[in-house]
Amino acid sequence: MLFGASMTSLLSSVDAQAQSSQTSLRTKTPNIVFILADDLGYGDVGCLGQEKIPTPNIDRLAARGKIFTQHYAGSSVSAPSRSCLVTGQHTGHTPIRGNKEMPGEGQQPLPRDIYTVFQLFKEHGYATGVFGKWGLGAPQTVGAPNAQGVDEFYGYNCQRLAHNYYPYHLWHNEEKVMLEGNRGTAEGEYAPYLIHAAALRFMVENRTKPFFLWYTTTIPHAELRLPDSEIDPFIGRPELEKERSFQGCDSGPAYKNGGYGSQEHTHAAFAAMVSLLDRQVGELCARLDSLGLAENTIVIFSSDNGPHRAGGADPGFFNSNGAFRGFKRDLYEGGIRVPFLICWPGVVEAGSRTDHISAFWDFLPTMAELLEDNTAIATDGISYLPTLTGQGRQVEHDCLYWEFHEAGGRQAVRQGDWKAVRYNISKGGRIQLYNLKEDIGETRNLAVDYPEKVKMFDSLMRVSRTESDLFRFGRNDRPSGE
Repeated sequence: MLFGASMTSLLSSVDAQAQSSQTSLRTKTPNIVFILADDLGYGDVGCLGQEKIPTPNIDRLAARGKIFTQHYAGSSVSAPSRSCLVTGQHTGHTPIRGNKEMPGEGQQPLPRDIYTVFQLFKEHGYATGVFGKWGLGAPQTVGAPNAQGVDEFYGYNCQRLAHNYYPYHLWHNEEKVMLEGNRGTAEGEYAPYLIHAAALRFMVENRTKPFFLWYTTTIPHAELRLPDSEIDPFIGRPELEKERSFQGCDSGPAYKNGGYGSQEHTHAAFAAMVSLLDRQVGELCARLDSLGLAENTIVIFSSDNGPHRAGGADPGFFNSNGAFRGFKRDLYEGGIRVPFLICWPGVVEAGSRTDHISAFWDFLPTMAELLEDNTAIATDGISYLPTLTGQGRQVEHDCLYWEFHEAGGRQAVRQGDWKAVRYNISKGGRIQLYNLKEDIGETRNLAVDYPEKVKMFDSLMRVSRTESDLFRFGRNDRPSGE
């Protein structure tokens, strides 16, 4: 659809306090800090049910803002999920619909002419920075960060190389930065520390102008590796001692503090990684405070998809997916429903929750409405600004759509309380049907009981996507309710 409604047109009469907040919103251009964790499950943070790993800073952020209890990632793996976020289009339309590798280093690039949230912010005078993992275009391609409207990038261009927390190199814009002493071992430099420091510097250097900071940390993506100083406090804790072996971790060395193939202290390593993530969230917020920017900054926290099971990670032990079925790469709720918290002092009601159904592709139109940008943008998203401010009418999605291009192809559609999931598209897999209101764990397939709904979802799966030369389902993958 084309998005172009201005924020003003949605406002109705409000009380004096709300008018004051709205006036402040209009006259100040807020900074945006979007913290995107990597493979963090819905249940991996305390405010959403985690009991084994304290996350006081993330919980404090939630207490100061609003939790979206029904928010969805763009996909169940990294690159397409990020593509949905920055383009405002779901995986049936966004250019990057899967993790498609390029020769050497990097992934399939975003096209040159795609409109992104970075361009939106640049048009409104924002400095734009990305710190962490990119995965949307190899170096020296049209999809590289600086070619897509990013002023400063520091981190991993290639998500495959981001599996190594002690890499040989990172990228600073177009410069390949070799890390001194690094040979991919723990004697080298720990990338999350370097990336975090660069993000903190970006806020300092741009404190006099509005900025958009996309903090795309690799934590807690496998491998489960940290400096000993991070993991030592977690080793020997009774609640983390119930270790077990894992199969299928077929790359990389084993380390005493976790990593691919490791079968020692994997629970402690994962807990330490989430704890480090939480501490870094706290440090980002503290830096905003020290710069006097906290009151005029929107801080968003989320994850790119559901929890992973690689490198010895044990989401079942931590209840990482909460009440949901599925993990990373699944289109069941556990693979795509993610934490989503927004703190905006003086505008978003502190300690509030909403069950408004939203997704990554809503971010771009929300920012466009916030900036009162009337440009027609091709987007599948709907602004959730009314839900944030409590003002105006919140438009709801008719349906949400996902597709996944691994494991034979997968599709999912949610409409209201109903959700259809289809696996093994290349082999003619059938639609599964679930009522999320009555069965949040997607345990009872109701397809046989509701054949008309199956036909309706079959139709939605057909019309919700356009063909892609790069991301094709198999010959026998046409949606079918038969």
